[in-house]
Amino acid sequence: MCMEQGEREEAPEQKTLEKKSKSEDRVARMGTGSIPKLVVEFAIPSVVGMLVNGSYAIINSVFLGNAMGEIGLSAITVANPMLIVFMAFAMLVGNGGNALAALRMGEGKRNEAERALGNVVTLSLVISALVALAAANPTIIDAVLTISSATDDVRPYARIYIQILCFGFVLQFIGMGVNNFIRTCGAPVRALVTMVIGLVSAAVFNFFFVMLFGWGIVGSAFASLCGQALSCVAVLWYFIGVKDAPMHLRLRCMRPDGRLMGSILALGFPSFAIQAGMALINFILNYQLVKYGALTVIGAENALASIGVVQRVAQFSVMPVIGVATAIQPLLGYNYGARKIARVRSAYKCGVIGATAICVTVFACIYLFTTPIVSAFGITNADLNAFTVFAMKVQFVTLPLVGFQIVSSNYFQATGQPAKSIFLSLTRQIVFLIPIIWFMPELLPSIAPQFTGLDALYFAQPCADALSISVTACFMVWEMSRLRKMERELATNA
Repeated sequence: MCMEQGEREEAPEQKTLEKKSKSEDRVARMGTGSIPKLVVEFAIPSVVGMLVNGSYAIINSVFLGNAMGEIGLSAITVANPMLIVFMAFAMLVGNGGNALAALRMGEGKRNEAERALGNVVTLSLVISALVALAAANPTIIDAVLTISSATDDVRPYARIYIQILCFGFVLQFIGMGVNNFIRTCGAPVRALVTMVIGLVSAAVFNFFFVMLFGWGIVGSAFASLCGQALSCVAVLWYFIGVKDAPMHLRLRCMRPDGRLMGSILALGFPSFAIQAGMALINFILNYQLVKYGALTVIGAENALASIGVVQRVAQFSVMPVIGVATAIQPLLGYNYGARKIARVRSAYKCGVIGATAICVTVFACIYLFTTPIVSAFGITNADLNAFTVFAMKVQFVTLPLVGFQIVSSNYFQATGQPAKSIFLSLTRQIVFLIPIIWFMPELLPSIAPQFTGLDALYFAQPCADALSISVTACFMVWEMSRLRKMERELATNA
């Protein structure tokens, strides 16, 4: 009897140890498993996940475009810079904390990885509260709308849309930012499921709120929040309710640590710079669209609607590439922390190949189906449709090479070299693109009179991409040389 009782008492402990061993194996395989297989395993859910995340704006645009016409698309275009700012903050904290956690897991410091997770949640709550307070201030919201170049007709729709999303920002912040940690725990499929839950729910709620109930812009905003809420709950449940997770969200780990938060923000700043740069570009682009669109037969609001569609498709098209870059981040960080340099180079190479293959595929699809894509957004005016189709084809000329630039920039972030990653991120989004957007509308018509200042605005991105890709190539040639030297030194000291 005593032996049977002892066996029954030991059984739960044995099961706990077995589960813990399996979770440790999931993490440890990042330093031992086949790199190509790991990249595929991590990348597929991550790519689909980023497509899911980017689909929120696409879904909202499609439903609003068909329900409200060009005015709905214009309102989304005006709100778009703020939506990008939201994503920027989520990536600042989430990607930075995830990069730090991956490095610490590679070094065998699980407690520090959990502290990174806890401080990410704390930062998410604090920043979300500040965003909600700002949204409640009419002066701040009006300033944002003015910076976004909202016309008088579009302003009330964009205002209510931004405010609703600001009040529920914490749902997106945690649902997207903390989701990255699930991949570092070796559960990429689980990370994908949490995102798919949100997207499918948002699409269903959009159908009911916008198309059936006729709630318009308000319904679209609430549909997004409902989807994000379900995704947020699924993410938190993994770290609180799943006992065999390699990391757990603990109250003691949420205690603010200034030095730790500084490291999180430093490592996350490259991702933030990419998204913040995109937001800044959108603010400036909206201003230029209103200015030069008013000088053409298309008009300011139609210019916002048209190029807004191009921008959303462009942002959506790079989402799978960002997914690849994010997927290989734990592999790069873990192996760099463990000083397994050959595996670092292999993971980077696989990431570039995968990202480039995606870019080429997306490029072909956009060029083959440009007209149906534009028509899906509810643009019915023939002239506006033709203008949008041409603008989209021009903007995507350099897409096949963009994957290399994004993955390379992320490489430096994942290996603890944020300054280089920040610089490369800024070259594509700010250093080159902003001057081109500002000056090309004046220069292009003088060089090629068949084009207007409005036409110049969709030539800007491919020009900036070409310059940024060239600079990134120089950085990576030097970095590969440094890794080879490091590998030789490690072999000598072994």
